[in-house]
Amino acid sequence: MSTHYELSDDMPVYVISVAANLSGMHPQTLRGYEKVGLVTPRRTAGGGRRYSMRDILALREIQRLSQEEGINLSGIKRILDVERELEQARLRMAEMHAEMAQLRAELESTRAVAARLAELRRAARTVDPRAALVPVRTSTRVTFWQHSPAPGEQDTNE
Repeated sequence: MSTHYELSDDMPVYVISVAANLSGMHPQTLRGYEKVGLVTPRRTAGGGRRYSMRDILALREIQRLSQEEGINLSGIKRILDVERELEQARLRMAEMHAEMAQLRAELESTRAVAARLAELRRAARTVDPRAALVPVRTSTRVTFWQHSPAPGEQDTNE
């Protein structure tokens, strides 16, 4: 069951002390990382920082890159920026693939309709030319009336 109280990874709920504890860092380190643009916690109306789970995961990655890989903060910022750009490109590519699939389906449908219309036109040339196709809007109602002669009455349409 889904409620509006469920938390997403982007929900800013953790105060700086909790975020520091969850990421294994000192709160002052988090402030420094914010200052250089490595993380951007959301702010409350009163100005307090609120970190999301995504922020905490980013802080852990920053710590790993710094301590295990020996990368300086400038390099880490560049890596994080490139990873964000890559993720945005992947999302855009997925959107484009979905749009292409939809357009291919529409194209195939249009081709099938065109083939059917061509077939009907070829058939109409061999039949009565008055039975030619006429474009009709889907919102237009069309009623066909055909006079049926009464018994013994001559058909005037002949």
